[in-house]
Amino acid sequence: MQKLIAAAGLASRREAERWIDERRVSVNGQLASLGDTADPQLDRIEVDGRPLEFAEKKLYLLLNKPVGYVTTARDPQGRPTVMDLVKELSGRVFPVGRLDLTTDGLLLMTNDGELANRLAHPRHQVEKTYLVRVRGMLSAQASRSLETGVRLEDGMTAPARVGRVRASGSHTWFEISLREGRNRQVRRMCEAVGCPVSRLRRIRIGFLEIGTLQPGKFRMLTAEEVGKLKKM
Repeated sequence: MQKLIAAAGLASRREAERWIDERRVSVNGQLASLGDTADPQLDRIEVDGRPLEFAEKKLYLLLNKPVGYVTTARDPQGRPTVMDLVKELSGRVFPVGRLDLTTDGLLLMTNDGELANRLAHPRHQVEKTYLVRVRGMLSAQASRSLETGVRLEDGMTAPARVGRVRASGSHTWFEISLREGRNRQVRRMCEAVGCPVSRLRRIRIGFLEIGTLQPGKFRMLTAEEVGKLKKM
């Protein structure tokens, strides 16, 4: 069932599984369960009471998410979501992964559920690079700790890459590249080494860079970029 929802471009497989667990998916009027199968040619599949429709055209875009937007389709608290920034699209897309409310920068969005699932899966270790501003100085010891691994409440982090360190008044700017995707990982890693984050921006995913794209704007990926993503 989660494969069908992903193929329809509504969500990644992982998010579709959550929808099924949340009893938001039904087949022929009966609530679906994980492991259920269906034939879209014969069965009526509904998500939140709406019939499942398969996307005819795959869309791939890069969005510069501003601070203050949540990375969900809908927000129960009524906050603006990244979907508000792509209303002009003729087709529906969903975000690949998440950026928290106070983090801005590069966010991939697509209706290609299979590609989204591959990019988000930990085993593929797609590198993500962030521009970080922390309070105080980033000491050599703190930098080494970030690069060798930091012990968090959910275990040791994998080695990261730290570079382009520069002081700016009472703050330090630097870049950090990770191949993991834990919740609020960069912020938690920096806090663990005594450097609270005051600004966080994702500037790169794999070979894709934010470049000069303005906050709140997006661009469609080229055919060459999509091809490279599918080979990652």
